Amino acid sequence: MAAKALMFQGTGSDVGKSLFVAGLCRLASKKGLCVRPFKPQNMSNNAAVTADNGEIGRAQALQALAAGIQPSIHMNPILLKPETENGSQIVVQGRLYGHATAKQYQKMKADLFPFVMDSFEKIKEEADLVLIEGAGSPAEVNLRANDIANMGFATVANIPVVLIGDIDRGGIIASIVGTNAVLSDIDKAQIKAFVINKFRGDVSLFSDGIDQIEKFTRWKGLGVIPWFEEASKLPAEDAMGLKTIVNSERNEFMVAVPQLSRIANFDDLDPLRMEPGVDLILVRPGEVMPVDADMILLPGTKSTIGDLMFLREQGWHIDIASHVRRGGSILGLCGGYQMLGKKISDPMGIESSEKEIDGLGFLDVETILTSKKTLTSVRGKDTMFDTDISGYEIHIGKTSGFDCDRPIIRLEEDGKVKFDGASSRDGRIMGSYIHGIFASNSFRSAFLSNLGLKKEKSIDFNWEVENTLDKLADHLEKYINVKTLFELAR
Repeated sequence: MAAKALMFQGTGSDVGKSLFVAGLCRLASKKGLCVRPFKPQNMSNNAAVTADNGEIGRAQALQALAAGIQPSIHMNPILLKPETENGSQIVVQGRLYGHATAKQYQKMKADLFPFVMDSFEKIKEEADLVLIEGAGSPAEVNLRANDIANMGFATVANIPVVLIGDIDRGGIIASIVGTNAVLSDIDKAQIKAFVINKFRGDVSLFSDGIDQIEKFTRWKGLGVIPWFEEASKLPAEDAMGLKTIVNSERNEFMVAVPQLSRIANFDDLDPLRMEPGVDLILVRPGEVMPVDADMILLPGTKSTIGDLMFLREQGWHIDIASHVRRGGSILGLCGGYQMLGKKISDPMGIESSEKEIDGLGFLDVETILTSKKTLTSVRGKDTMFDTDISGYEIHIGKTSGFDCDRPIIRLEEDGKVKFDGASSRDGRIMGSYIHGIFASNSFRSAFLSNLGLKKEKSIDFNWEVENTLDKLADHLEKYINVKTLFELAR
C-alpha cells in the first residue's frame, strides 16, 4: 500500500497539535481512508499500553482510537518520560531503552533515528494516509542538529508540513511569521500551509490576519478553527492539560487529587471529572487539601520516592492523616498505591539515591522497586461489587503485605486468576496497580455510590469520548479547507 503522509508541527507546545491530528484521523476514517497516526518523538508521562504490551504516548493512543484501530508501538517509536528536571527514561519502540540527561539525549538522537524510520515504514505499509504530529516547535533552531521530532524527520522523509498556531495565547502573526524567519530555506520550503487554532469569536474577523501571514510567509492559510469547548472531554496529552480538570460548581461529592511533581497517567481522572455530582479538585503545590473532601486519590507518578518526598514537603501527609481521622477514604493508583504502604525500598537505586523510605503507612504493605517493568492490558472484576473492569498496568516494583490479603481486583487471563491491590480492614484505604478502572462504567458507578455519592444517572465514558471525537471531526471539516489539506499529502 503506497501511503501518503502529511505532518503537523506547531508554533509551540500546547497549540492543539494532538487533538488536531486526532480530529483529522476520525475525519479521514469517516471518509473511508485507512489512516494511521504517527509521532516520531514524544515527551510525556501520560503513557498508554499497546496490544503488544509496549508503551506509547497517550495522545497517540487517542489518535489510534479516532482512526478506529488498535494502538501500536510504531505509532510513537521514541517516548521520553521525564524523571527529574533534566533527565528522562527513554522508551524505544515500546520498550525501555535507557535513561539520559537532556545533554546525553542530544548525542543519542542520531543512533535513535533509524528506529524512527523503521517504525514509520511499518506504519506506511498499513495505511492509505499517515498523519504525523511533531513535537514542540520547529522554531527551536538551537535543537535542529540531529532533530528527529520535527524538520529533521520531515526533510529526510520528504513529508509536507502544515504549521499550527494558537491564537488564544496572543501574538499569532508574530509566532507564525517569526517561525518562517528563523527557519533555513530548506526547512521553510517543507512547510506548505498553516492553520489558526483556538479562535474565540467570529472567525471572519481574522481574514486580514490570514492575508498578512500569507504575504510574509508565502504559505497558504487553510482556515481559522474556533475554540472547541468539548475538547476537555478528551484525555490531555501532558501535565499542561491538568489546568482544565477542576470542576467549577460545588457538587455533593468531592475527590481531591494532589498534583505531584511527576504525576503520570492522569487520564485516570477523566471519568471522575465528567461524572455528574462529582467535584474533582486538583490540589496544587502550596495549597492545602480541602477539609470537606470525601475521597483523596493519590495518582500515578514517574518517581514514587521523589514524589513521596515532594508530598511531604507540601505538608500533604498531614492533610491526608487528618482526612483519615475524619473518616475519609483514600484510593492510591500505581505509584500512589506504593506511597500508601509502610515502606518503599529501592536497593538498585532505580529511582533515587534513597535506598529506603517510609511510606505513609495507611496500608500494611511494602514495595520493592525492581528493574523489570510490568506492561500489560488487563481484564477482570472488582472484589467489592463484582463489576467488570478493564485497564492496564505500567509500573516497576512489587508490593506485598498483610493488606494484600484483601485485594480489590481479580484479574483473569488465559483461564488464570490473579489478584491486584490491597485494602485496609475497614475498607476505607485502598490501592491498586491498575490504571483506567474508572473508565469502566459499572465499577465507577458502584464505587462512588458505595462512598456516598447519591445520583440518578451516570455517564458512559467511552461513548462520551467517541462522540466528542465525532464532533471534533465535524468541527474541523466545517472550518478548514479539508480538500486542500489532504491534497498536500504525498
